[in-house]
Amino acid sequence: MTFLEKSPDWWRGAVIYQIYPRSFQDTNGDGVGDLPGITRRLDHVAGLGVDAIWISPFFTSPMKDFGYDVSDYCDVDPLFGTLTDFDALIARAHDLGLKVLIDLVLSHSSDAHPWFKSSRQSRVNPKSDWYVWAEPKPDGTAPNNWLSIFGGPAWQWDARREQYYLHNFLTSQPDLNFHCPEVQEALLGVAKFWLDRGVDGFRLDTINFYMHDSELRNNPPLPPEERNDQTAPKVNPYNHQRHIYDKNHPQNIVFLRKLRKLMDGYNAAAVGEIGDSQRGLEILGEYTSGPDAMQMSYAFELLSGHAALGADDIAEVFRKVAEVAPEGWACWAYSNHDVVRHITRWSLTDPAARCYTTLLMCLRGSVCLYQGEELGLPEAEIAYEDLQDPYGKEFWPEFKGRDGCRTPMVWQGNDPQGGFSSVKPWLPVSAAHCALAPDVVQGDSGALIHHYRKAIALRHAHPALQKGAMTAIETKAGVLSFIRSEGETELLCIFNLTDNPSSVSCPGDWEAVDGSAPEGGKLDLGAWDLAILRRRGEHHG
Repeated sequence: MTFLEKSPDWWRGAVIYQIYPRSFQDTNGDGVGDLPGITRRLDHVAGLGVDAIWISPFFTSPMKDFGYDVSDYCDVDPLFGTLTDFDALIARAHDLGLKVLIDLVLSHSSDAHPWFKSSRQSRVNPKSDWYVWAEPKPDGTAPNNWLSIFGGPAWQWDARREQYYLHNFLTSQPDLNFHCPEVQEALLGVAKFWLDRGVDGFRLDTINFYMHDSELRNNPPLPPEERNDQTAPKVNPYNHQRHIYDKNHPQNIVFLRKLRKLMDGYNAAAVGEIGDSQRGLEILGEYTSGPDAMQMSYAFELLSGHAALGADDIAEVFRKVAEVAPEGWACWAYSNHDVVRHITRWSLTDPAARCYTTLLMCLRGSVCLYQGEELGLPEAEIAYEDLQDPYGKEFWPEFKGRDGCRTPMVWQGNDPQGGFSSVKPWLPVSAAHCALAPDVVQGDSGALIHHYRKAIALRHAHPALQKGAMTAIETKAGVLSFIRSEGETELLCIFNLTDNPSSVSCPGDWEAVDGSAPEGGKLDLGAWDLAILRRRGEHHG
């Protein structure tokens, strides 16, 4: 399907499958996944019934943050293949009916990028203001108190210019200066390059970090009782500040409108990652409300927490969304390449995992699944000597980094490398994962992968679940219920998010779409049971 044939709101309610290219499939025997490997395995992804894939960065990079430090925005790192390989991937994905989103990292580049190499040479060269440079305080210390998410100050001294440069992440990831018009134009040119190549949109990394306070004012402290570990690990001092001035600048939205206008010419869409545990849903509303805003925002409310989200927790999230982002559009996920896999994080049993999967497909918003989630992969245990993640090395052992969710995807249960590679891979393959490989579980009708297919198909069968309103959110004794409605169709979604049986009152005339139908206005639910009900007499979605 070409972009001209896509519905203008194809992204609304879409199910997107995230691929971490280093760990999906190695085809050239170097122990690292590559673009031809993704192409080879697209049948598996399409077989789930998803609408699109999101590919984490594959651009030219020194790989100090595994691709999130870009040194050439318009080429493929040789580790992953070539532009020709990417073109083949796009063609195959489109043949399978899959749209392709790529991960653009615009807030910062690698210090190996030619732009930064030029910028740091002097204070008067053509790219001298393409990055965020600042004078030291009179005593030589950093310009202000801003902190890096990866630990320590967000400022690095550069002897060439005798100034500090800003880095919200690694010191090797200098922040681009979006207050410079030429920077904005250059990055819009990057987006156009990939749109012209056939991508259907972008996942925008750290979308709220693009712009900083030009006066470089200090962030105020955050009271201890307001701190959490949604944006950074608990042990990270980044959580001790209220991040008012180092991100979330109002001018961010002005740039995003320019990007939206460009994307509209291609019928493309973007999902922006908002890294902010203090104002996340409010920013979601600001960034995704209106025809000239970003289409979707990647929300963290269901990605955080070390205990399974209960009915009250989820209800509170959606009540907050209704309050601060009624016109916005979220993209929900339980797992990704930055957090402990939710099977482990929430200590889920198989029935609980199934219940949460169907719940995700019934929530208002779009959905992101993370590779291996459909197999029920738990977090892998990584020994310190095998650790690759610089974040984990910085805060070990209190925070073990992100490698446990980034280990290679498994395809074959009887292979020590899980069918991922013919050699020892960049991260070890978990033996526990091999037992869940697709070739092992495919013939098991009770395997989780079949439930994912069923849940995704349920979403696609009912426009109310994809694009409809979400109202009447209620909780009682750990049971969550809400109504999804579109046109004349009304679906009542009920989830028992507990280990205990429950009985729920269901006044009205309902028929079962999934699960049991109520009898006599009452629905009996087992532990981790659910029911999707349709009001009788309505057109079937």
